[in-house]
Amino acid sequence: MEPSAGQGTVFAPSLEGMKHVRSDNGEMLTKPFLDVCKLILPVIDKFGAAMALVKSDIGGNITRLETKYLSDPSKYNQFYTMVQEEVDAKTAKGSSSCANGLLWLTRAMDFLVELFRNLLTHPDWTMSQACTDSYGKTLKKFHGWLASSSFTIAMKLAPDRKKFMEVIAGAGDVAADMEEFCTTFPPFLEENHKFLASVGLDDMKAS
Repeated sequence: MEPSAGQGTVFAPSLEGMKHVRSDNGEMLTKPFLDVCKLILPVIDKFGAAMALVKSDIGGNITRLETKYLSDPSKYNQFYTMVQEEVDAKTAKGSSSCANGLLWLTRAMDFLVELFRNLLTHPDWTMSQACTDSYGKTLKKFHGWLASSSFTIAMKLAPDRKKFMEVIAGAGDVAADMEEFCTTFPPFLEENHKFLASVGLDDMKAS
């Protein structure tokens, strides 16, 4: 029997949510994808001050996309419709666009996946090392000097690794759930990048 969200690790609810992200036809659905991202926020909370910037960035982008979805749920049920609409209207490159929100949300999730992979692969690394390495592989190349400096300072506040793993474990098998998260979630992120690249939006940098 699968553990309920209350008993399992902090990853359990998002793993359950991932089962509903695609329609029967394989299309990415807006609300289920955003719900999965929301369900990852409690994991980020456990990092404390080190992830405050990341959390507020992710939360802001979820809200932007969700607000658009809620303005017409049947029209925006399929995830990429809202971005395609902006592409057609030539507004996709605006800093407050849904395209921009989707791009940065996906990049932040890439960072988290890489971070969890590091924690699984490098048991000897400190949390700060794991964060800095995953930042270098994902977000750093898109960040300007200011964002990069802020991030580097924040990483110094990363919690003790052992305590963090105990806190997120709950009553479940945290390594197994983390591994499942790192296997199941990336294909959705890759699909986002593929779509954004197809409309010429995957290389936007932070101002």
